Amino acid sequence: MSAVLSAHGVGVRIEGRAILAEVDLEVRPGEVVALVGPNGAGKSTLLGVLSGDVDPTEGHVELRGRKIAKHSAKELSRERGVQLQKQGLAFGFRVEEVVRMGRSPWYRTPASDRDEEVVEASLERADVTEMAQRLFPTLSGGEQARTSFARLLAQETPLMFLDEPTAALDIRHQEQLLSVVREAAAAGAAVVVVLHDLSLAAAYADRVCVLAGGRLHADGPPAEVLTGELLTEVYAHPVDVLHHDGRLVVVPVRPRGGPTAATTTDEEASCSAV
Repeated sequence: MSAVLSAHGVGVRIEGRAILAEVDLEVRPGEVVALVGPNGAGKSTLLGVLSGDVDPTEGHVELRGRKIAKHSAKELSRERGVQLQKQGLAFGFRVEEVVRMGRSPWYRTPASDRDEEVVEASLERADVTEMAQRLFPTLSGGEQARTSFARLLAQETPLMFLDEPTAALDIRHQEQLLSVVREAAAAGAAVVVVLHDLSLAAAYADRVCVLAGGRLHADGPPAEVLTGELLTEVYAHPVDVLHHDGRLVVVPVRPRGGPTAATTTDEEASCSAV
């Protein structure tokens, strides 16, 4: 299937420093693309460029064959939805009101007839129905992230951008959120998601793009890209990639004899003393 979004020679410089350089990337309908890499690799900046929220210093991004900068704000709001790391809501909106904001691009269109149905379904899919009447600022970080995800779902766009959506979530909600993301892709959406958990990227992404130093070091299926050699290089820390139940599990190599060993030794010493 042809790409719905493509980046051509994208570079971003801020105060003379290269944040991104010479990035070429395509995103197709029906796939989940995970952006991974160490802190400062340029992942969030690339997500911003791809979504049209950050102007590149070099190169350009095309949405459906047309430069993204040529699309109006209204057009973009109906083409792509974005979930940021942090939500800066100035007022104490209730969860349901926050999710309903996702429907604003469809105001006074035939799609608005489905607002109630879509908001209700989005609350349920993000597992925030029970907190629908709670004030957003009173929520925990994980609950706010799930509310923001529900708003993204309510927007119903063919392109979805998520910046570290699982960072504040417990294990159950990490799995649940990415399962819904996969369902969206199966229904035809194109999804780009920034993840720090490489095992989650391996489990849920069709493609993994590894960034380091603002450059794209690898782009391909998880099994081809997530190798111990490459990850050890880009993260500057030894990494093992294991196979468990048909899936990849990425773990850092740690020195032997951690806190557990030390505790055992202390206990044994105490017993000996007695």
